[in-house]
Amino acid sequence: MPISPKPYLRQVNMSSPADADAYPHNIPAVQALNGVKFHADVTFFVGENGSGKSTVLEAIAMALGYGAEGGTLNMQIDTTSEAGSESASTLHQSLRLIRGYQRPRDGFFLRAETFFNVATKVDDTGYLGGYSNKSLHARSHGEAFMTLLTTKFQGDGLYLLDEPEAALSPTRQMAALAAIHRLAEENSQLIIATHSPILLAYPNAKILQFDDDGIHEVAYEDTEHFVVTRDFLNHYPRRLAQLLADED
Repeated sequence: MPISPKPYLRQVNMSSPADADAYPHNIPAVQALNGVKFHADVTFFVGENGSGKSTVLEAIAMALGYGAEGGTLNMQIDTTSEAGSESASTLHQSLRLIRGYQRPRDGFFLRAETFFNVATKVDDTGYLGGYSNKSLHARSHGEAFMTLLTTKFQGDGLYLLDEPEAALSPTRQMAALAAIHRLAEENSQLIIATHSPILLAYPNAKILQFDDDGIHEVAYEDTEHFVVTRDFLNHYPRRLAQLLADED
């Protein structure tokens, strides 16, 4: 039986920063980052806004050689730095990545909030072969995201996705879930920061909760995303009445 090449990324360790009280090193989840291990197929980062999951994913991506705003390894995009400011944290400088014995043949870092800049860079290069020979700007935001998952990502890859559900309807999120499964079956490893209870349902994934207690693994049914969504859908008239009631 052949040995699986995965996981391409096994673990992340962190050296002591010069100033542990400075952002983002003062985030509890960042302080607990040392020794975090990844699933060979799919690892999810979940947590409230500001919990550090996107910051950590960005740092891992940059430690792997990706640009701050995403894309392929050949794209080094950071429009804010080009404008004279700095968008990315320096967290990646403190990370030490433990990789598998084999390097992935494909890879991509997707950031929902900066994907427009990546699409523009793709147009500027003129290389559309991996994007169905059509500009990403000539599609809806959701269609462009799905083009990455179903066409650009070729398998045998390490893919880092930050809130890929941002542009996707619930139906498209289910299609994305199927695409994630296809990639995992094709010797790919995915690390995904998400708020989507649909994506989080992927079976056997490792779900890492980022919160004030640090980072800990949780079951799907114990995530706030599942609990809150189920409660709202099952009791939405009552929940709406509570949410929209006068302060009195």
